[in-house]
Amino acid sequence: MIRILKRLNKSQWILFALGAVFLILQIFFNLKIPDYMEVITSLVKRSDSTMSEIIANGGWMLLCALLSIVCGITANWFTVRMASSYSKDLRADVYDHIEQFSMGEIDDFSTASLITRNTNDITQIQNFLFRGLQNFIKVPFMAVMAFIKIWGKHRQWITLTFISVALMMALILFLMMYAHPKLRMRQTYTDNLSRILREELTGVRVIRAYNAEDLQKKKYDHANEVLTVSERKAHHAMRLMMPMVRFINNALMAAIYITGAYIIVEANAGDRVSIFSDMIVYSSYAAILIRSFMDLNMVFNQYPRASVSAERILAVLDTESSVKDGDHPITETKEKGKLEFRNVSFRYPGSSENVLEDISFTLEGGKTLAIIGATGSGKSTIVNLIPRLYELEQGEILVDDVNINDLSLDVLRSKVGYASQRAILFTGTVKSNVGYGDNLKHKPSDEEVWQAVDIAQARDFVEEKENGIDSVITRGGTNISGGQKQRLSIARSVAWKPEIYVFDDTFSALDYATDRKLRTALKEKTKGVSTLLVAQRIGTIRDADQILVLDEGKIVGRGTHQELMKNCQVYREIAQTQLSEEELA
Repeated sequence: MIRILKRLNKSQWILFALGAVFLILQIFFNLKIPDYMEVITSLVKRSDSTMSEIIANGGWMLLCALLSIVCGITANWFTVRMASSYSKDLRADVYDHIEQFSMGEIDDFSTASLITRNTNDITQIQNFLFRGLQNFIKVPFMAVMAFIKIWGKHRQWITLTFISVALMMALILFLMMYAHPKLRMRQTYTDNLSRILREELTGVRVIRAYNAEDLQKKKYDHANEVLTVSERKAHHAMRLMMPMVRFINNALMAAIYITGAYIIVEANAGDRVSIFSDMIVYSSYAAILIRSFMDLNMVFNQYPRASVSAERILAVLDTESSVKDGDHPITETKEKGKLEFRNVSFRYPGSSENVLEDISFTLEGGKTLAIIGATGSGKSTIVNLIPRLYELEQGEILVDDVNINDLSLDVLRSKVGYASQRAILFTGTVKSNVGYGDNLKHKPSDEEVWQAVDIAQARDFVEEKENGIDSVITRGGTNISGGQKQRLSIARSVAWKPEIYVFDDTFSALDYATDRKLRTALKEKTKGVSTLLVAQRIGTIRDADQILVLDEGKIVGRGTHQELMKNCQVYREIAQTQLSEEELA
């Protein structure tokens, strides 16, 4: 918690200090009220007192109560401002840090966990800053002041008070040992619940297609039950606190009055008024002392959650991205559109075997290189390594004769027009999706967006929409078909105006006629741009200048379509499953 609190900036510390000042003032005015009660009690019992004196002290008592309310509201205002400002900055810092992660770090944490950390965990810290720190300041100050006020009074009352405080401490210790470990597990269980819910929402089509609703419901119910049982046990224990505190408080008050009655009976007539006045004041301060321990328990209830959340957030902030710019990144290159792999081997984090083994090839500027192979042969991994979505540990990848590790990440990614295997669209419009991102060169105009849409063979369905390129696209592109999403994804890479197109099985959702038209338009209207084309269909890649055949992470064939049909058994087997006898001939 100390490390996370060190992230408070100067203005937030000032707000915290102002809140603390008004909080102490509130405590001061609260503690003055019993003093005036003592005076009023004495005045009532004295024969020489006047009504004006009683009213005056009652007025001061009322003023202290009003000032306490004003100070409390002001302290809350400053503390809420501080906590909300801090949580806003912390959310932004965590988000920015996650944005820098490679896919390796994202896989390590999991998407569901990162979402929970940036929402629920930061909310836990915000709540602790607002209420926990208030009580952390208020409780010691109030307890010490109350002890000072009651010290030196009748030893019977002090003994009763110490017994009550000891019972309170024992109760708090029990909660720390029993309930708090369960509360610490809450975030882990919440992560698991979020993961299952996210799977349900993102995979709803598959779940319904396979009648797996009951299976998913059982998984969710189990995770929900684990979380519920853990929290129920913890909260059952914590709910004992309030009635137990009230019982201890009421028992202490009763004990003070009972012992006070015996003391008064045994005292001289002249001392009875003074003892009665002491009893009233002592009981008020004892109640304040017990209430301060109740507030202390609130701190202990909030701290475990906030502490665990702080640890989880710091785990994100302490994790450095494996993909980042070097000390002196290169921002300009002489070549345009050249891509080269040199002896590249790669394995995913946590894997014991390489996914790619000694991959070498060169894509010259303006040429087309295609990659084909069975599922799991490593095609998409090659694509993911080019924009440094994962960090390469063995071998070299060069773009325009410069190692990608030496290139600025922004410059590297501005050179690559990437269209993923799964078309990703964002909430917005056709225009905002096609013109998405910042490639450091320009923002596509409406004319350039239409040109990209035309090349991607998407003009027909875009023109049919009421608002053209200003038509709304819902989250994930759920209001258009799979093929339409794929074409808009390709249009985005065209509007990017890259040096190298990287298409990761992007044409799989297109029919053969649209596939051919699109590739022809790309070749004719984007001359000079290199193309790396990953595909499953022979028809999509057969016209490429060079084709690589992958099998179990290794290149087992390279050449043109005709050369591979003669020399590569793996390629021939793929072709025989897709082409007719005439096409094979």
